[in-house]
Amino acid sequence: MTIEPLDLNRRNWHDRARVHGQDRFYDSEALVAGASSLTQVEEEALRRAVGEVGGLEVIHLQCHLGFDSISLARAGAHVTGLDFSPVSLAKAAALAERCRVDLSLVEVDVCHPPSNLLGRFDLAYATIGALCWIGDIDAWMTAVHDLLRPGGSLVLVETHPFQAMIDTTDPLVLDFPYCFDGPHVFDNPGSYTDRAARIQATKTVQYAHSLGEVVTAAIDAVLVMRWLAERTDESRDYRGDLAGREPDGQYRLRLGGEPVPMLYSLVADRPA
Repeated sequence: MTIEPLDLNRRNWHDRARVHGQDRFYDSEALVAGASSLTQVEEEALRRAVGEVGGLEVIHLQCHLGFDSISLARAGAHVTGLDFSPVSLAKAAALAERCRVDLSLVEVDVCHPPSNLLGRFDLAYATIGALCWIGDIDAWMTAVHDLLRPGGSLVLVETHPFQAMIDTTDPLVLDFPYCFDGPHVFDNPGSYTDRAARIQATKTVQYAHSLGEVVTAAIDAVLVMRWLAERTDESRDYRGDLAGREPDGQYRLRLGGEPVPMLYSLVADRPA
């Protein structure tokens, strides 16, 4: 029996959620103690989109354990988190309770949000590693448009597709395309938080989306592009030992001595 890509990925994220939560990416104890999970890049994009989030209705797409959902709620937003993994959402709910934060959490395929959520949100927020799991980027952007109320904004901070191509630098090996060419099946044990973690559902299906494809999908979904920025550095070690930490504390991946693009951020609005 063939397992659909969505179900294959859901099984993998169930297992990831079971081992995530107190590791080099997800410091639950620091979050409970009051630390924010938002990076400088994410905070910059939020400022450009809406200024302050206090009082806004925010939808966090693919929220996983809800770290950023909690941080946004602490800043005064009314946050709804969407995710397709009930294991992730259960851990997010428990963590929100420990943080004494109110979240609304909805189990759903992000490309097909329920009708009761449509047109309700001032801000749609998604960050690092969201789009590689989406086979239909047009459907994703259309869902964002439909979730936003007129005048609402999308903040997307994502891995740059150039960086995503690179498997190793010495020798240089590329194991992922720059732009969409259909599904790519991977079978990797562990997780990005801990490569030695015991994951049973190791197979995943991922998709490439070029920067141009992402921007065009937003425009086709009748979202108006307001800001787009690319960065050759990041504050977290998303690539393990592939990127090096430099004297300014930022991580960079260099080819021939030159840093490659690591992240991009965009803000787009649903017309009022």
